[in-house]
Parts: sequence; C-alpha cells; structure tokens
Amino acid sequence: MASAVGVDDYALTRVPDSARYSWWSVAVQRFGQVSALSQFLLGATIGFGMSFWNAVLAFTLGSVILELITILVGVIGVREGLTTSMIARWTGFGRGGSALIGLAIGISLIGWFGIQSAVSAQGLAALVGGLPEWGWALVFGLVVTAIVVRGFHSMAWTAYLMVPAFLILVGWSVISELTRHDLGDLVASAPPGPQLSLLQGTTLVAGGFIVGAVITPDMTRFNRTTGDVVKQTLVGVTLGEYVIGLAGVLLAHAVGTEQITTIVTSSVGWVGLLIVIAGTMKINDWNLYSSGLGVVNFIGTVSGKRAHRGLVTAVLGVVGSVLAAAGILSKFTDFLTVLGVAFPPIAGIMVAEYFVVKQWRGELAEARALGAVPSEAPVWVPATIVVWVAAALFGEFVEWGLPSINSLVVAFVLYVVAGKLGLVRGVGKSATADAEPAPAA
Repeated sequence: MASAVGVDDYALTRVPDSARYSWWSVAVQRFGQVSALSQFLLGATIGFGMSFWNAVLAFTLGSVILELITILVGVIGVREGLTTSMIARWTGFGRGGSALIGLAIGISLIGWFGIQSAVSAQGLAALVGGLPEWGWALVFGLVVTAIVVRGFHSMAWTAYLMVPAFLILVGWSVISELTRHDLGDLVASAPPGPQLSLLQGTTLVAGGFIVGAVITPDMTRFNRTTGDVVKQTLVGVTLGEYVIGLAGVLLAHAVGTEQITTIVTSSVGWVGLLIVIAGTMKINDWNLYSSGLGVVNFIGTVSGKRAHRGLVTAVLGVVGSVLAAAGILSKFTDFLTVLGVAFPPIAGIMVAEYFVVKQWRGELAEARALGAVPSEAPVWVPATIVVWVAAALFGEFVEWGLPSINSLVVAFVLYVVAGKLGLVRGVGKSATADAEPAPAA
C-alpha cells in the first residue's frame, strides 16, 4: 500500500549518484524558496525604515551570513546524501536528539504549510469565489500534497513552471506601480518610517530565511558536488534577496508604507491571484516535503521501523489542509515562532561537529565509501542537549541583535568548547535498523 503512495525519495538512505540532479535544477528550487511573498514584506519593512543604499548594504551583509550558513550545512548534505534529521544522528545529536529534530521540523513546517494554504485560500475566495475559504484551503493544500508525494522530480518541474511565472507576474505588478514614480527620486528619498539601523536591517535579512538555511541538506543531498552547492546558493540566495527584497524596498518608498504585499497582490486583479498561487505553491511544497522527511526520521527512530515517505507526506498534507480549512492554524503562529528560535542552534551544532570537533566524522566517511549509513549511532549526546537548550534560551531572552543568529552563533561556540574539553561523548549505542544501504549508483 505505502509503495503505491508516491516515492520514498531516499528518506532514510543516502541519495545515490544516479539520482542526483544538475546544480541548476536544485538552484531553481532554492530560488523559489527565497523569492516568496514574505520576501516582499521583508523588503518593504526594511525600505520603510532605511534609505535605498543602506538597504542594499543590509541585504548584502545579511545575504553573506545566510550564504555562509547555507553553504556549510549544504556541503554536509551533498557529501553525505542524507536528510537534515538523519545527518543529525552523527553530527552531535545522536539518535534521540535526531528524533527531537525530526519532530520539531515536522510540526513547524506542517504548521507553516497550513498557514500558507490558508493565505492562498483567502485570495482565491476573494477573487474567484465559488467555494468558501475552507473549501479553497482544502483544494490548494491537496494539490500541493499531490505534487510533493511524487517526490523531488515532481517538485523540480513545479519550480520550473512556478518560479518564472511568479517573477513575470511580480515584475508586471511592480513595474506598473513604479512607473508612476521617478526611480531616481525613489533611490534618493529618505525612508518614510521610523529609522532602522544597519545592524537591525542586516539581522532582519539574515533571520528571514534562517530556518530554510538550517534544513538545506534536505535539498542539497540531491546535488552532485560541493561546487554545485556553492553555485546554487550564490545564485538562489543572492537573486532571491536582491531581486525580490529590493523591489520591496522601492515599493515601500513609492507608496510610503510597509504593507505593500496587499498592493502587489490586489491592485492587478487576476495577476494578483496568480501571484498568490505561484508564490505560495513554490515554497509550500518544500514546507511539506521537509516536514515529511522529519516525521519519517522520528517514526524510524522511535519505532525502529521504516515509514514510507510518500504515505507520511500524504497524511501530513491532508492533516495540514484540514487544519487550514478549520482555521485552527492561525492560533499556532506564536508556537511556530518559538520553534524558530530552536532551529538555528541545530545548524550551529552540526557545522561545529562536522568541520571542527569531528567526533563521528570518521564513521560517516567509512559508511559513505560503502554507499550506506553508519551501522549504529549514539543514543544521546548529553553535552549537545545542554548546548542546544542554552543557545535557544540565549536567543529567546537576550534582547540584542536577532534571536536566530544569536542562538546559532552561541551554539557553535559552546559546542566547539565542549568538544575541546572532551565533553562531547555519546551515551549508549543504537543500531541503525530503520535504514538500509542506498541502491548502487
């Protein structure tokens, strides 16, 4: 039954060389993640409080931070060919810690999947009618679910269609607004709202995509080389931040408000409707995809049995769609925001372990040579849990900079210190019974 529901997409095994894609195929999807409607809102927020050239500098510095994190975590993904939550077993978290990560990813991203579906439903109900909002939420959520169940290949073709459509439609709506103003005046104009500092602007840019950066291995495991990861990150993140973000900056200067998303999506009728559909679909498929991978790892860790990714994804997609239709997910936003503080330390710890401490790096290398995963993993790594919690609390309660960046940096530093002091040790051993060797390339 499970095998008939989509493809498993190497949820618990290494992606073999034969199943890897060109860097451009992956880059289009990365660009689709970054160039979302939320990026317009980010650009408008920054443009409302910064001059154009200060905003350019903020986007530049924030993009560099994002690209550094994304490349480092992405390189782990392409080398090991494993999902984020699977890699975590041998990058400091152990089997128990990776289960927590998988559950956190599953809950957080299915929540955002539902919220995005609800947002699209509002636009569809207003501009098309025919169905109430709950009906459109179900339709939209189930369409995206059908795409994601078919795996990475299906999502790649969706990105090929939706990314250009989104850019063309957004370009049309932005140009139609900006042609009413002198571009030189907009670039030289003072920010219309309360001033933001360069630090505030930079941290807003970096924080806007930090969770997407953390789960990068889910995507880069399909790359072929580390060079591909670098190229797609530079292209996808840079273009996504600059093209969409700076358009938001100019629109904020043009209309004198930070609420320009409504203008972009409603002032051009059917074009606005298509923007909503394209802009949501190309990011929502990755919300559901990574959620499914996280839950598959959680089930495998807790039960020791292999759950089929396609079946898990289908169930999550239906659940997310139903919750969106019921309007329940709007009450989860604060909870999902709190989870956002817990994600960045995961990347800090993974990078610190893989590139600096290297406690389990040898085991990964030996298994990689055989096209498999290590036969066993530590059950828990107590020092990691302490570092994770301490970094998350630091990000939550220290009122300086951006919580997500603070927690990531603190996690990296604390883990490296713990490693140098010999405190990073696994407790117990657990056989990797839920994974099998990947097919031969």
